Amino acid sequence: MKTIDIHAHIVPDSMWRAIESKQDWHGFRHEPGEGFGTMFANSQRTEFSSKKLRYTLEERIRDMDEQKVDVQVLSIHTPFVGYHLEPQQGLALAQDFNDELSSTVRRANGRLAGFATLPVQVVGLAIAELERAVTKLGLKGASLDTSVNGLQWDEPAFLPFFKAAEQLGAVLFYHPQPRNNFLVERIKRHGLNNSLGVILDDAIVTAILLAGGVLEKCPDLKICIAHGGGPACMTMSRIDKNWHDRPNTRGTQKPPGSYLNKLYYDTVVGDETTLRFLIDRVGVDRVVMGSDWPFVPWHPSPVKWLQDRETLSADEKEKILWKNLSALLDIR
Repeated sequence: MKTIDIHAHIVPDSMWRAIESKQDWHGFRHEPGEGFGTMFANSQRTEFSSKKLRYTLEERIRDMDEQKVDVQVLSIHTPFVGYHLEPQQGLALAQDFNDELSSTVRRANGRLAGFATLPVQVVGLAIAELERAVTKLGLKGASLDTSVNGLQWDEPAFLPFFKAAEQLGAVLFYHPQPRNNFLVERIKRHGLNNSLGVILDDAIVTAILLAGGVLEKCPDLKICIAHGGGPACMTMSRIDKNWHDRPNTRGTQKPPGSYLNKLYYDTVVGDETTLRFLIDRVGVDRVVMGSDWPFVPWHPSPVKWLQDRETLSADEKEKILWKNLSALLDIR
């Protein structure tokens, strides 16, 4: 058994080098402060909330060993995707990150895999960089924010991107902004922008992909939603009822919930009851282990947490811990 974690973050060394030399990193400016300080861009601040974000490769591997994780699939910390940048600057950021990520993966001797970041503000650039990342750099696909400068993923302009990802066999991993998301404009108290806003964004992008017909138009597209898709599975019956009751709102031939089990969902959910509901709703073949490293504390590890779940059978645990991701990502 080779345990695989689809949901682990990384901040590139190129950013730390820019900070040390007091230079901007692709339009992101460092402001000294507590811990590692903050990065500022597009009128938004991002704090470095974990010292592990500056771990070396060797430190990361040791941490994985302690958690009994054999392979981490790395993706950029979402605040640094840079969708707000001008196209060429966004492309430069993506290429810089993807080149470094590919090198890190190669040096890890099979312990790491990676998702590219893409300049999706221009679909043509995103397609070209995805192709380069998968065919030349050996990355498994791309991590994506849940919207693009106010545009939603069911916009017709994104269909060529999905078609390209489908043809490449690339996995698309959706992850929301952890703090500067839509809920922060409504309430800044109680940490709700993170604890609630993140999973609401997961549910929104899930609903948009399904109700917008993306999976209908691209039936072989491989998509995974972070945090178990948030409350998407619980609310899908209401979305399906709208499809039945209001035909003029339909964007698909079948109710959106018919496509729920075409997506994958990670295990970064609140508790065992939620995980059991997710498995029963979409099928165990569509649930994969995630940790949200290094932001979510696990006691003692995401692997042990899954192994100790009494409502999961041994077969279900094996599929979630490694079998599903081994097949999805071609990790042997």
